[in-house]
Amino acid sequence: MKMGNFYFINDDYFIDFPDNKLMANRETSSGTVHDRPCFYAIYEEKTSIYWLIPISSQIEKFKSIYQKKIQRYGICDTIVFGKVLGHEKAFLIQNMCPIIPRYIKNEYIDSKSGLPVKIEGVFERKIVKKAKKVLALQRKGVKLIFPDVLKIEQELIKLITV
Repeated sequence: MKMGNFYFINDDYFIDFPDNKLMANRETSSGTVHDRPCFYAIYEEKTSIYWLIPISSQIEKFKSIYQKKIQRYGICDTIVFGKVLGHEKAFLIQNMCPIIPRYIKNEYIDSKSGLPVKIEGVFERKIVKKAKKVLALQRKGVKLIFPDVLKIEQELIKLITV
């Protein structure tokens, strides 16, 4: 795995870490087989854990949620909008989850170039900064991430230290 790349999670993750707030795999959409959701990876050196941020193409839905959070709190660090392969996507920090490489199904590869999908550097710095901020607040007891990510993180740390 590489920080800054996009990945898909294999089903074993959801079996080993059952949490109904995780964005589970939905491989069939409108009768067509797809890997989804796709996740953007960041790496935390302190724990040797990757954090995956799901992306969504449901822009209007998440812009509405984003606006409601802005109106209510004056800020929203849990949803960020940016381009992936030229299309606007919602990066759902509120649904991010910890992972280790053994639970990765495959990497998101651009079918035109044959290269791993990337995002632009300025946007990458913005999303990493917000994700780290949200995770730090979560660790202080501010519930901003829907799944019980701290419990999953502890279980993953046990797996990698064995």
